[in-house]
Amino acid sequence: MDKIKMTTPLVEMDGDEMTRVLWKLIKDELLTPFIDLNTEYYDLGLVHRNETNDQVTIDSAEATKKYGVAVKCATITPNAARMTEYNLKEMYKSPNGTIRAMLDGTVFRAPIIVKGIEPYVKTWKKPITIARHAYGDVYKASEMKVSEAGKAELVFTNEAGEETRELIHNFKGAGVLQGMHNLNDSIESFARSCFNFALETKQDLWFATKDTISKKYDHTFKDIFQEIFDAEYKTKFEESGITYFYTLIDDAVARVIRSEGGYIWACKNYDGDVMSDMVATAFGSLSMMTSVLVSPNGYYEYEAAHGTVQRHYYKHLKGEETSTNPIATIFAWTGALRKRGELDNIPELGKFADTLERACIKTIEDGKMTKDLALITTMENPVTLNTQDFISAIRKTLEELL
Repeated sequence: MDKIKMTTPLVEMDGDEMTRVLWKLIKDELLTPFIDLNTEYYDLGLVHRNETNDQVTIDSAEATKKYGVAVKCATITPNAARMTEYNLKEMYKSPNGTIRAMLDGTVFRAPIIVKGIEPYVKTWKKPITIARHAYGDVYKASEMKVSEAGKAELVFTNEAGEETRELIHNFKGAGVLQGMHNLNDSIESFARSCFNFALETKQDLWFATKDTISKKYDHTFKDIFQEIFDAEYKTKFEESGITYFYTLIDDAVARVIRSEGGYIWACKNYDGDVMSDMVATAFGSLSMMTSVLVSPNGYYEYEAAHGTVQRHYYKHLKGEETSTNPIATIFAWTGALRKRGELDNIPELGKFADTLERACIKTIEDGKMTKDLALITTMENPVTLNTQDFISAIRKTLEELL
């Protein structure tokens, strides 16, 4: 068959470690044989981020604003050990955090449901979509260690030079401090993205914070959501037969575990980071979780919800065989290609993305899978494949479906 032509480029953000290896395999085996792939490439691997003083991350976000659709490989957010391992100039911030802040969007994460991979939570029958606020909180925090007694305060100085102060703590000895912030504009964008996504997918929307403890920070989130819902979405939700529900985060966790799924759970940035991993794992595997950043300005960035699979990468470097699950990374590509096709009116691109996703699911349901799935499947006698062989099996299924 002729290769599918693209017009506008996708922004392609390469990454780190084992997912970088998967990235090339996916392109070589599943994409470029079928698509005349048109991308604007940015290397967000930690080595290149260090070489460019992280300017490449900023450039990739600006390119996403220009072209509208990006696909991103998992990347390392360095800690002290990584500083030494990669001889870094500084401890760079999370690339995801930088990109999310620049695009001002909401991250929607949903599990990929496959027969034979049953949720650990037996009541769950439908996917649970996590909507994660993509700005602020601990990801944009300032932190400080204190080594002696003293007074710590929050100080806000307005443009007229007037100060407002709040005592944080009178330290009697050593301790740590953290200052977080958020923006009303960003919270409003988060709320509207969640309400719009709920209407598009016809799912109930839950939102949860801890406003009883955080009476200003978290309460502001709660108030903004309610004000926007009442003013702009209440009637639309009633007409669509869906509901908006607010509760405390601890109550939400209990309700989620007892539910059958089938709704969107909106969380603040850190809560969404943690809960999306919990939901993904409880549905079967973190490697079976999609993730898309949706900006109110019409920008989309697709990625896998998991990290760089460091342990497998070290085995790979030693020449040892790995059985790394590429499904979420493949679905990042299919999501981006589908959106690119939709925006550019190239239906063949969307059809190919749909077919590749079906090929992934069919391959697993036919009993061929990576080790992480073979360990939890309810199928009898699954065939456990290494990374390369599993991608080759998907390629074979894809060719049969095309």
